[in-house]
Amino acid sequence: MVDETPLHEDDVMLAEPPVEEGRPDDRIDDERMDEENNLKPEFVRAVADALEDEDAQAVYDLVEPLHPADIADLIELMDKEDRAVLAASITDLMSGEVIAELNDHVREDMMEALPAEAVAQIVEQLETDDAVQLIEDLDEADQRAVLAEIELEDRIAIQSALAYPEETAGRLMSRELVAVPEHLTVGDLIDYLRDSSDLPDEFYEIFVVDEKHHPVGTCALSWIMRAPRAIPLADVMKRDQTLIPVTLDQEEVGLMFQKYNLISAAVVDENERLVGQMTVDDVVHIISEEAGEDALLMSGAGDGDINEPIREAYSARVRWLVANLGTALVASLIIAMFGAAIEQLVALAVLMPIVASIGGNAGTQTMAVTVRAIATNQLTRSNTRRILWREMRVALLNGATVATLVGIATALIFTPQLGGVIALAMVINVAIAGSAGVLVPVGFDRLGQDPAVASSVFVTMITDSMGFFAFLGLAVASGIVG
Repeated sequence: MVDETPLHEDDVMLAEPPVEEGRPDDRIDDERMDEENNLKPEFVRAVADALEDEDAQAVYDLVEPLHPADIADLIELMDKEDRAVLAASITDLMSGEVIAELNDHVREDMMEALPAEAVAQIVEQLETDDAVQLIEDLDEADQRAVLAEIELEDRIAIQSALAYPEETAGRLMSRELVAVPEHLTVGDLIDYLRDSSDLPDEFYEIFVVDEKHHPVGTCALSWIMRAPRAIPLADVMKRDQTLIPVTLDQEEVGLMFQKYNLISAAVVDENERLVGQMTVDDVVHIISEEAGEDALLMSGAGDGDINEPIREAYSARVRWLVANLGTALVASLIIAMFGAAIEQLVALAVLMPIVASIGGNAGTQTMAVTVRAIATNQLTRSNTRRILWREMRVALLNGATVATLVGIATALIFTPQLGGVIALAMVINVAIAGSAGVLVPVGFDRLGQDPAVASSVFVTMITDSMGFFAFLGLAVASGIVG
């Protein structure tokens, strides 16, 4: 029988958090970590020297006090050929936590170097979502070999996750959760949580399901601890909840967590049955990954990962440089059209890069704002015209300001007429840049393409070409040159 006598607050003692013996929480350590909580170069060199001397015990002694995330950082900081040697020197420290924290490319290299049995042992230490992330990077033959070494229950869970498309909730969700029927009381639930040996290590909410395993509500642990035992769960659970389809893209998952301030959320299959959950720690990684990915795609830098193989980095970047070469030829052809005018007045050659450069910067600013607005669902079909008009007004104000400055300077150095020409060309090009910075990303989005991928190439082409055309065309039209 459970003793329900209320405790006086003086009788309640706060337990000190357990400290794992031999593993002090010393990440902020003068010998190993700097003020930014990064491993010091001196410490990394000490480990490298011990590896070079083949002193495995010295390596182990140096690495053993580190937090798993810091061990992962240390492995990434080592040369590629030293990583496997380091891992072999600290075998029992290479926990699932360390593997989960490793950079994708580094983890893939290390997993390929290990036998299937060793990889399977690491996989079995991980939560399902981390295990899936590890195995999905292996080639098909290695995946089969590793899965053959894993227990049947874990193997089925991983294989079912791999059946979903990449970067969807089905791939990323955790299958470790607490789900209970709605007919229980608070006391029944507390007893179940105390007695069950098959619960996740950490969880934030309890999902309440009906007889068909459809989620009908959630209960926060804080509610359960405060509610009287006799109250039915149906009276304390929150019925309104955000359900995430298994096929939902990870970027949309991140937006849902941001919009609704979620800590965790149920993931449901096509039949609305509860199959997993997404938690905020997973979403933090998603948001960080998506933000970095969009920034890198806009620059054409591919993954932008310093651990990415050289061949992959070359392949990702060179195609956009070739595309830029093609768009640059368009601007060159426009300059060639006005070759005779430039020969008559060298000042045109001096000033025309200014017009193109300012237009390019203005277009890039607007494009960055637009791509972010599309990614965060702030820009939709409902407000595209309003956003376009807003950015046009901003562009005209910016263009007028810069045009005034450059026009006055040009008038003082060259002639007032040329100052007026460059000022008008500047306003025209910045206005075009503002509209292109919105319309190009929106156009890609309407076509079902990622607006971050190729927008910069086309926006740059438009601002350069129109900048040269506006300036040189106005110079000829005004009669400055024949």
